[in-house]
Amino acid sequence: MQLNLGIKIRELRRRDGRTQDNLAESLGVTAQAVSRWEAGRSYPDMEMIPAIANYFHVSIDELFGYHDEREEKIRTILEKASGILTKQGFTMYQGSLSEDVLECVNMLRAASEEFPNEPKILLKLAQALHMWGWNKYGAKGYLSDSSGIIEDDIEYNSQNVYWQEAVRAYEKLLKCAPSPEDREMAIRHITPLYCRMGEYEKAKALVNDQNALVVCKEVLLPLATVGEEKARYQGERIMALLGNLQFAIFESVALRPWVSSSEYGRQILWAVIQFYDTVFIDGRCGRWHWDIGDLYLTLVHYETDNGGSMENILHYFDKCFDHCKAYERIYNEGEYQYSAPLVSALPKIDKGDLAPLGDDFWKRQLRTFHKNVVDEIRKNPKYAECFE
Repeated sequence: MQLNLGIKIRELRRRDGRTQDNLAESLGVTAQAVSRWEAGRSYPDMEMIPAIANYFHVSIDELFGYHDEREEKIRTILEKASGILTKQGFTMYQGSLSEDVLECVNMLRAASEEFPNEPKILLKLAQALHMWGWNKYGAKGYLSDSSGIIEDDIEYNSQNVYWQEAVRAYEKLLKCAPSPEDREMAIRHITPLYCRMGEYEKAKALVNDQNALVVCKEVLLPLATVGEEKARYQGERIMALLGNLQFAIFESVALRPWVSSSEYGRQILWAVIQFYDTVFIDGRCGRWHWDIGDLYLTLVHYETDNGGSMENILHYFDKCFDHCKAYERIYNEGEYQYSAPLVSALPKIDKGDLAPLGDDFWKRQLRTFHKNVVDEIRKNPKYAECFE
């Protein structure tokens, strides 16, 4: 490692446009001493190391070359973890994940001990624990007599040891000066997790400390830009608001059985789909093909559970299938450009920008359908891949 010290000093000196004389004068040594360091024929006294690091405005770790090794190791760990977690797909419920996720959890636990204050490691660990907690124990709820809304069974959910550990990881992350993106992701995930486990005051305190919707970047960026940049951010604002509207309506309907079992519940989900169809007037929905497909999938369940016609059930499934196939094509091919008027300035999608549905996506979905629905779907050769 000492041999690399001289090389690093030379690199930093050249980076900053300094001569050996400049460095020598600042440190109170001769230019010949600096030359010997850089050639690897001798090394600075250890007492001088902090002064050299300070001269170049780097940490001592970086001066010795540890920083690059550290960053490379963290990057490798994160890439491996992301590969494991994203291949699980979007749908998550008890028993839905492979043992790979538990191995990922253990890998990230070890990484968090080696890099105890690294925000990205903590975020990935918390996400993996959150997922495995769902897989291992699921979540329970009950219909409240007073509100008529499905509420969390906090006595059961709070005993989920993986969720307890996930909360600790999220909380530690938020104290480690994460990037704005990592901080936002952590807050989005820990807030509902707090609530599932009965930590309502913590959830409210965290949320009340955030910016209001009207001062978020999606709303303000179109006001701060011009031209093509403005058009891009206008499109992103529309889709951010529509995505959050979809989630708010979906959750509100799902938590009220008397709504989800009614025609009104199906109509309001259908209204959200029509909104998407209006924005993407040309049918090119990009990454939102999945969101629309998920809405159709929900309609399949609502129709099935409430005695809807098989014609409607199969229609909704067909729409879901088509949107998911469109999403899958974009995932595999990339190079996708939006073209509908309100969103044509959105950035194009390159290969690798989207998360996969998961290798066994359709098998997992079909396991949640009634047998008579599965039998009807099986009859159509269009859906043969769902049973492969």
